Amino acid sequence: MEATSAQTDNTDIATLAGGCFWCLEAIFEQIKGVATVESGYIGGDVDNPTYEAVCGGNTGHAEAIHMTFDPRVNSYRELVELFFVIHDPTTLNRQGNDIGTQYRSAIFYHSEEQHKTAESVIAVCNKEKLYPNPIVTQLLPATKWYKAEAYHQRYFVRNPGQGYCQFVVAPKVAKFRKQFFSRLKT
Repeated sequence: MEATSAQTDNTDIATLAGGCFWCLEAIFEQIKGVATVESGYIGGDVDNPTYEAVCGGNTGHAEAIHMTFDPRVNSYRELVELFFVIHDPTTLNRQGNDIGTQYRSAIFYHSEEQHKTAESVIAVCNKEKLYPNPIVTQLLPATKWYKAEAYHQRYFVRNPGQGYCQFVVAPKVAKFRKQFFSRLKT
């Protein structure tokens, strides 16, 4: 699937990387207006990367999510703002114990409007000193998207008892649900 600006009158797309894709997917699939969330790989230089290759840090890809959403319910700006709340955009190539370029914070924009919106959100966060350190999130044009293997899709929903899900994903999801319950699908 090529990550392009394949939007309709009622949907738009966003591609975000912020650590393990299981965490991002588990949260964004619960947000009102988000129609689909797919885990995968983007930003690398190897065709058809596998999870093992990406985790090895040698493909240049980031673990990411690709979603379709209804901009009448949540604007792209609102989704980017939520993205900055649910991960640490100030650590280079790292989220918690996940270390490597595959876990980098990145926004892969699909239009110049998305690019400018993401730049604006970052500028506000830095100006207002919302984080103790500057944001290091990369802003990159969307490149070829590779859907992750089937067992990665909806991983948290299907594997809540798995160790990483219990100790990393579940606390992030619980915190998000508590803080942003008005944004959740019913």
